[in-house]
Amino acid sequence: MAGHNKWSSIKHKKAAVDAKRGKVFTRYIREITIAARTGGGDPDANPRLRAAITAAKGVNMPKDNIERAVARGAGGEGADNMEEIRYEGYGQGGVAILVDCVTDNRNRTVSDVRSAFTKGGGNMGESGCVSWMFHQKGQFIFDREAVDEEKIMDISLEAGADDVEDKPDEGCIKVISTVAEFGHVQEAFEVAGLEPQVAEISWIPENTIAVEGEAAEKLLALLERLEDLDDVQNVYSNYDISEEELERTAG
Repeated sequence: MAGHNKWSSIKHKKAAVDAKRGKVFTRYIREITIAARTGGGDPDANPRLRAAITAAKGVNMPKDNIERAVARGAGGEGADNMEEIRYEGYGQGGVAILVDCVTDNRNRTVSDVRSAFTKGGGNMGESGCVSWMFHQKGQFIFDREAVDEEKIMDISLEAGADDVEDKPDEGCIKVISTVAEFGHVQEAFEVAGLEPQVAEISWIPENTIAVEGEAAEKLLALLERLEDLDDVQNVYSNYDISEEELERTAG
């Protein structure tokens, strides 16, 4: 997915800055709480919770905040009035977009998401219109210049990862695993002292659509508009945008 991983790294760095405003902390607290409620409070047995905790640590969330969120979720508190909803649609060039939300007011959320699609030049579609194009996977992204590819390969495959991809045009090495093996692979990296730029359970598209120029700029603005909504947890897409285009737009 040319460009997609680079943008994931850019978003991750942006999240660290946004965390100062507390917005990202709120999202991770919601994710940790719901993950603990649905899968239990043990991160070793709950890949989603483990991924959420890792992401929260990546933006320097205090340990006490994380532990309280886990306790609330595992105890069945703090998330009872929240529900997870997915919206789907299309962006510029026919690019597929998934929008995962957590909300206590479905009407407010659907209105906000539909408005964001419309104002951003996209189209909100029916449930299932694009989700079939994606598969849920564990994903680790490493700076290609900071790690040894052969070492990453050996550790990843021994730990049960599905694939390791060298992406020289994107400056990264990507490791893909099943959701079930995410925790095992992550633990193997931790034991080896390897820290990925991104460690997440994500929705990976089967195929990508190339977008460039003005369409790419408008698409990224649409994705940003969706991500800025309070009820939105994650936005996934199947665009293919060059690294140069991403850096120009991000700048």
